[in-house]
Amino acid sequence: MSRETALDDSADATDAALRQILQDVLGISAERAASVGADTGLFGHLPELDSMAVAGLLTEIEDRLAIVIEDDEVDGEMLETYGGLLEFVRAKCDAG
Repeated sequence: MSRETALDDSADATDAALRQILQDVLGISAERAASVGADTGLFGHLPELDSMAVAGLLTEIEDRLAIVIEDDEVDGEMLETYGGLLEFVRAKCDAG
Protein backbone atom coordinates (compact mmCIF):
# COMPACT_ATOMS: atom_id res chain seq x y z
CA MET A 1 0.00 0.00 0.00
CA SER A 2 1.42 3.38 -0.95
CA ARG A 3 1.71 6.21 1.56
CA GLU A 4 -0.93 8.15 -0.41
CA THR A 5 -3.38 5.23 -0.20
CA ALA A 6 -2.70 4.89 3.51
CA LEU A 7 -3.38 8.61 4.01
CA ASP A 8 -6.62 8.35 2.02
CA ASP A 9 -7.71 5.36 4.13
CA SER A 10 -6.84 7.24 7.30
CA ALA A 11 -8.79 10.30 6.12
CA ASP A 12 -11.80 8.13 5.29
CA ALA A 13 -11.58 6.48 8.72
CA THR A 14 -11.45 9.88 10.43
CA ASP A 15 -14.48 11.06 8.45
CA ALA A 16 -16.41 7.90 9.33
CA ALA A 17 -15.45 8.17 13.00
CA LEU A 18 -16.46 11.83 13.15
CA ARG A 19 -19.83 11.10 11.53
CA GLN A 20 -20.41 8.30 14.07
CA ILE A 21 -19.51 10.66 16.92
CA LEU A 22 -21.98 13.27 15.62
CA GLN A 23 -24.63 10.59 15.37
CA ASP A 24 -24.00 9.29 18.90
CA VAL A 25 -23.54 12.62 20.69
CA LEU A 26 -26.27 14.57 18.91
CA GLY A 27 -28.70 11.68 18.57
CA ILE A 28 -29.11 12.18 14.83
CA SER A 29 -29.93 9.35 12.45
CA ALA A 30 -27.31 7.52 10.41
CA GLU A 31 -28.92 8.90 7.25
CA ARG A 32 -28.70 12.45 8.52
CA ALA A 33 -25.07 11.98 9.59
CA ALA A 34 -24.25 10.51 6.17
CA SER A 35 -25.87 13.47 4.41
CA VAL A 36 -23.65 16.01 6.16
CA GLY A 37 -21.31 17.65 3.66
CA ALA A 38 -18.21 19.77 4.04
CA ASP A 39 -20.29 22.96 3.82
CA THR A 40 -23.00 21.80 6.23
CA GLY A 41 -23.31 24.27 9.08
CA LEU A 42 -22.82 22.92 12.58
CA PHE A 43 -22.91 25.27 15.58
CA GLY A 44 -25.79 27.66 15.13
CA HIS A 45 -27.23 25.56 12.31
CA LEU A 46 -27.95 22.18 13.89
CA PRO A 47 -30.46 22.61 16.71
CA GLU A 48 -28.97 19.56 18.44
CA LEU A 49 -25.53 21.22 18.66
CA ASP A 50 -25.93 23.74 21.45
CA SER A 51 -23.18 24.90 23.80
CA MET A 52 -23.64 21.92 26.12
CA ALA A 53 -23.49 19.49 23.21
CA VAL A 54 -20.26 21.11 21.98
CA ALA A 55 -18.52 20.12 25.22
CA GLY A 56 -19.77 16.54 24.87
CA LEU A 57 -18.82 16.43 21.21
CA LEU A 58 -15.27 17.61 21.82
CA THR A 59 -14.81 15.21 24.75
CA GLU A 60 -16.05 12.30 22.66
CA ILE A 61 -13.73 13.26 19.77
CA GLU A 62 -10.80 13.30 22.19
CA ASP A 63 -11.73 9.94 23.70
CA ARG A 64 -12.44 8.06 20.49
CA LEU A 65 -9.63 9.49 18.38
CA ALA A 66 -7.01 9.67 21.15
CA ILE A 67 -6.28 13.37 20.66
CA VAL A 68 -6.19 16.34 23.03
CA ILE A 69 -8.08 19.49 22.12
CA GLU A 70 -6.83 22.50 24.05
CA ASP A 71 -9.32 25.17 25.12
CA ASP A 72 -7.57 27.84 23.05
CA GLU A 73 -7.96 25.69 19.92
CA VAL A 74 -11.76 25.79 20.09
CA ASP A 75 -13.26 28.62 18.08
CA GLY A 76 -16.29 29.43 15.97
CA GLU A 77 -14.50 28.74 12.70
CA MET A 78 -13.67 25.19 13.76
CA LEU A 79 -17.32 24.49 14.56
CA GLU A 80 -18.86 26.52 11.75
CA THR A 81 -19.03 23.69 9.21
CA TYR A 82 -18.52 19.96 9.14
CA GLY A 83 -15.58 20.46 6.77
CA GLY A 84 -13.93 22.85 9.22
CA LEU A 85 -14.34 20.40 12.09
CA LEU A 86 -13.11 17.49 9.99
CA GLU A 87 -10.05 19.46 8.84
CA PHE A 88 -9.25 20.34 12.46
CA VAL A 89 -9.65 16.74 13.64
CA ARG A 90 -7.52 15.39 10.79
CA ALA A 91 -4.76 17.87 11.60
CA LYS A 92 -4.84 16.84 15.26
CA CYS A 93 -4.74 13.15 14.35
CA ASP A 94 -1.83 13.73 11.95
CA ALA A 95 0.08 15.69 14.58
CA GLY A 96 -0.60 13.12 17.30
